[in-house]
Amino acid sequence: MALLKRLARQKLPPIAFTLNGQACSGRAGDTVLTALLTQVDCLRLSDFSHEPRAGFCQMGACQDCWILTAEGKRIRACNTVLEPGMNLRTIAEPRS
Repeated sequence: MALLKRLARQKLPPIAFTLNGQACSGRAGDTVLTALLTQVDCLRLSDFSHEPRAGFCQMGACQDCWILTAEGKRIRACNTVLEPGMNLRTIAEPRS
């Protein structure tokens, strides 16, 4: 179940992206965090406690919303604008 429910900006063009291998859709102008939390109930699990996290400060200062692109690049979900075709991961791949 999604954590956020979209009340505004519902008529903006949809943007397709992938989250952990699943097709998802956000809206033009969404941050990655907004798009993700309208799809899922948490952003990621804490690196330390493994408890669900959903971002904290919403302005790029707290380090709580880091996620990965498919290429392994870390991005801040709260201040990165969603782009068409983004392939995102909230779960790090196991290291070999």
